[in-house]
Amino acid sequence: MVGSALVRHAEQLGNHQLLTAARGELDLCDQAAVFDFLKQHQPDQVIIAAAKVGGIYANATYPADFIYENLSIASNLIEGSRRAGVSRVLFLGSSCIYPRMAPQPMPESCLLTSPLEESNEAYAIAKIVGLKMCQHYRAQHGLLYHSAMPTNLYGPGDNYHPENSHVIPALIRRFHEAAEQGAASVTIWGSGTPRREFLHVDDLASACFHLLEMANPPDWANVGVGSDVTIYELASLIAQTVGFKGEILTDPSKPDGTPRKLLDCSLIQSTGWQPTVDFREGLKAAHQDFISSLAHATARL
Repeated sequence: MVGSALVRHAEQLGNHQLLTAARGELDLCDQAAVFDFLKQHQPDQVIIAAAKVGGIYANATYPADFIYENLSIASNLIEGSRRAGVSRVLFLGSSCIYPRMAPQPMPESCLLTSPLEESNEAYAIAKIVGLKMCQHYRAQHGLLYHSAMPTNLYGPGDNYHPENSHVIPALIRRFHEAAEQGAASVTIWGSGTPRREFLHVDDLASACFHLLEMANPPDWANVGVGSDVTIYELASLIAQTVGFKGEILTDPSKPDGTPRKLLDCSLIQSTGWQPTVDFREGLKAAHQDFISSLAHATARL
């Protein structure tokens, strides 16, 4: 999803020659293959958008997979870029790097000040390592390696797997199917009270290229919209978007995760970047993308 958005934005700008590698062409967990690929092609810049990602269920069920694969991707691409003479790397992290009980909104400075949320600790640690590798490579080697920490993302090309997806695509699929079936109710995980911030993936892409144009970017910058909604409010918005008219129930026996994750985005905003996609319009477009991908048998289910 993120890689596709970056490609779209770069093509719109029209001043970049893109080098991409599909998953079947390059295993980013294979150090030798990554090093050889970067040495052969010698790109000027590398954006590390690849990751093993998932929602609260996937993170809690497969923590070893999440920490191994994301550590491998980060270390192979960052060190491989250094060896290949890549002068600039942008590493994409996640808002889950910040402590579970971080101040709200969360500034970049609260990193590593208290414990992480246990349910996605493995993923968060791997992303922290990637951020810190870029910071230390920049300090030691003088390379312009830096990071962007986006909030929860959504948009075209998302993963709609019933167990391993993030909350927006999971709810779009569940409410869409419930509306088609005429179901009386849909039950969402947890109490519905945690608050989450959501950023359209096209806004993230614009932020990434904005950071890449800066001569002296921060070591890492939060990327978000500056507002959030409860999970229950989100479910209600998605129900309206897909036309579901039944009851929305909660299941407090399921985990809630971090109570709130709102990013302080004053740093990147001070450099002139702002998000542009309206949330309600973004949800409508995401639902239409889901319908289209189903019709063309391209949906990630």
